Amino acid sequence: MLIRPATAADLPALQDIERAAGEPFRALGMAAIADDEPFTVEELDRFRRAGLAWTAVDDDGAPVAYVIADPLPDAPALHIEQVSVHPRAARRGVGRALIEHVARRARARDVAALTLTTFADVPWNAPYYARLGFRPLADADLTPALRGIRAHEAELGLDRWPRLCMRRDLAEDKDEDKDEGSVTPRTAP
Repeated sequence: MLIRPATAADLPALQDIERAAGEPFRALGMAAIADDEPFTVEELDRFRRAGLAWTAVDDDGAPVAYVIADPLPDAPALHIEQVSVHPRAARRGVGRALIEHVARRARARDVAALTLTTFADVPWNAPYYARLGFRPLADADLTPALRGIRAHEAELGLDRWPRLCMRRDLAEDKDEDKDEGSVTPRTAP
């Protein structure tokens, strides 16, 4: 599995990945999440042009997963905006490999932490991220930028289900190049 920067040609495939990755929410009674439209090509392109969009591709070079991130303006942290894995590539460590790729990139830029927002009770959300070293943040620990992200999510109706912010402190990572998944990622610049 190769992880590489997303290209402009990849962007429609990333939308398809997000749609497919949303389908399992339907079985949890979260049809609104499954039906939610992915980021637009223009929005994805903003991350791509900033160098903050990566994709995992199969042996044929087709994207099967992606991650996009954004620096938080008020903290030395990179906020994971979206990580999606196509169901045909799920449960093989691809999501973990993408997050580890972002963590390595962040550490190389002296970024102290990764943050994300997620559903508290969805098994492949908060419990999964906890296994990857993220910890829940109390409301009092949210920066103004994270509060703004949460407020925007509430406006979108995501608070119909319990959500939380999580943080992974990169300085606490003991083995920066650890790969615990079944995927052996190769990375391209």
